Amino acid sequence: MSALLRQIPANIPQDIRKIRIENSHLTELPRGSFENVSALEYLWLNFNNITVMHIKSLEYLPALQELRLQGNKLSSVPWTAFQDTPTLKILDLKHNRLDVLPEHALRYLPNLTYLDLSSNQLTIISRDVFYNWPVYQRSQRTEGQIEAVSNAVLALHDNPWICDCRLRGFVQFIKSVGPPIILMNSYLTCSSPKFRTGKFFHEVELNSCMKPLTSALDTNLTVPAGLNITLTCFVQASPSPAVWWTYALKLLRAFNVTTEPISEETVRSELLIPAARPADAGNYTCTAANFLGNTSVAINLRVVAPWASTTPRGWAPVAPAEPGAHVEVRIAKQTVYGITLEWFAAAAAAAEPGETWYTLLVGRYDAAQKDTIYIGPGVNTYSVTDLLPATKYEVCVAVRNQAPRKGQCVVFVTGSDVSQMEQREKLIHIVVIVCAMVLAVPAGMYACTAEALPGCLARCPRACLRRRRGGQAQAAGSKESTLDSIPAGSEDGLCRPEDIHSTRRPPAREEPGKTRPPHRNSADLY
Repeated sequence: MSALLRQIPANIPQDIRKIRIENSHLTELPRGSFENVSALEYLWLNFNNITVMHIKSLEYLPALQELRLQGNKLSSVPWTAFQDTPTLKILDLKHNRLDVLPEHALRYLPNLTYLDLSSNQLTIISRDVFYNWPVYQRSQRTEGQIEAVSNAVLALHDNPWICDCRLRGFVQFIKSVGPPIILMNSYLTCSSPKFRTGKFFHEVELNSCMKPLTSALDTNLTVPAGLNITLTCFVQASPSPAVWWTYALKLLRAFNVTTEPISEETVRSELLIPAARPADAGNYTCTAANFLGNTSVAINLRVVAPWASTTPRGWAPVAPAEPGAHVEVRIAKQTVYGITLEWFAAAAAAAEPGETWYTLLVGRYDAAQKDTIYIGPGVNTYSVTDLLPATKYEVCVAVRNQAPRKGQCVVFVTGSDVSQMEQREKLIHIVVIVCAMVLAVPAGMYACTAEALPGCLARCPRACLRRRRGGQAQAAGSKESTLDSIPAGSEDGLCRPEDIHSTRRPPAREEPGKTRPPHRNSADLY
C-alpha cells in the first residue's frame, strides 16, 4: 500500500493467492505480469495510474476469481484478455475512463456475478452487449424452469448517457431486465440532449434513428441590396445532425451560422448575410449529416438594388438627383492599410435618416468603373481595407442611386510597399488632414501632397509662395486665407517632374483684361 512501485514485483511467491497493490503508481499491466503465480485468486490493483492493460496481462491465471481495477485511468480494456480467466466472478472497473463497450465485450465472462462499470465515460452502448453475455443467455433459456441460475449484479450508473435514438435498444433492455440480472442502481439518468438532461430511463421514449431530411421554406429569394439577410433551412433527423453551410464550394464561417433544436427531431439552421451586396448572390447550400448519411438543400439568392431592377455601375445616375440630397463625408480613421469613412446626410436626405439608402463607389482613381456597394438605412460608416501599395484610390458616397456630388468623394494614395510603413502612413495622413478640412482647398494642394516626388514635397511651399506673389491677392477673411502657403488652383499641376531640374523662372505677369480662372473648391480635391 502506498509504495513507490512502477511495475509488478518479479519475486512474488508462486503459491500466493491474493495480491493487493494500491496507491502505488503502477502505470501499466504488461504481458505475463503474473506468469509465476498461477495459484492467484484475488487481484486488487485499485487507485493506481494504470492506463494500459496488455491483451496477455492476465495470462497464466486460470484460478483468478476477483479482479479489482477501481480508480485507475483505463480508457479501454482488452476484453479478449479474459479468455485466460474463465473462473472470474467479480470484475470492478468503476471510476475509470471507459467510453466504449464493444458488442462482444462480455462474451468471455460466463461466470460473472458482479460487474461494475459505474462512474466511467460511457455515452452510447448497444443492448447486444448484454444479449451476447452468457449470463443473460442462460437466464433466457431457463426462464420458467426450475433450474436455478446465480444472480449477477450489474452497476451502470453515473455515466453521461446520451439519450437519443442510438440508446433506444439499451434503454429498452434496462426497462425489461430482471433477475437473475440485478441492477445495483436502476435509476439511470440522461445527461444529454438538453431537453432530456436529468430524466430517468423509465421516463423517456426514444424513437428509431432517421437519416437527415433537409428543407427550406423558399429556395429562391430576391432581396434588395444593403439589407441583413437570413437564410433558413430545417432539418429533421435522429440523432441530431451536424449542420453546415457552403457557398461556391467554400465552407462558410461558423460565427454567421446559428443552429438550434425546435423539437425533438427537428433543428433550424440560420445563415446571416449582413448588408447583402450583389456579389453575395448565388447558391447557398445547407447540409446536414449524422451516422446514417447526409442530405442538403440549396437556396438561390438574388440581390438587386432597392430602387432599380438593374444595378448601376460607374458614375452615371439612373434617376435624376434629388434637390438638396447632399452628403457630408469625412475620414474618421486611417491606418497604413486603409481608411474608415463616415458620412452625414444633410438637407432633404436627412429628413428620413432611418429610410435613407447610400451608394458607395470604391476603386482606383483612374478606373472607368468602380465597385458599387449598397449601404442600408442606419449605417453611416464603411472601412476600405486590403489596398494595393503605391496606388491612388477614390471613394465616393451618394444618396440612393444619384451620382456623387461635389464634396462627396475622398482621394488617397497608399505607400510604395508594406516595408515603408512610416512613409505610407505620412502620405495617407497628409491627404486625410486635407480631406477632413471644411475648407475650399484648391486642387493644387492634392497634387502637391499626394502626387509629387518626395523631393518635391519640400519645394512645394516655396513654389506655392512664388505663384501666390504673381497672382492676384485673395480677399481678406476668405476661407482660403487660413492656408496662405497653399497656391491658387491652376490647370497645370504643381512641381511637375520637368520643373525639378529646370532653372527658376520669374513669376508671369497677368495680361491686362485677362480674367483669372475661377478658384476650384473642395469638391475638386475630393
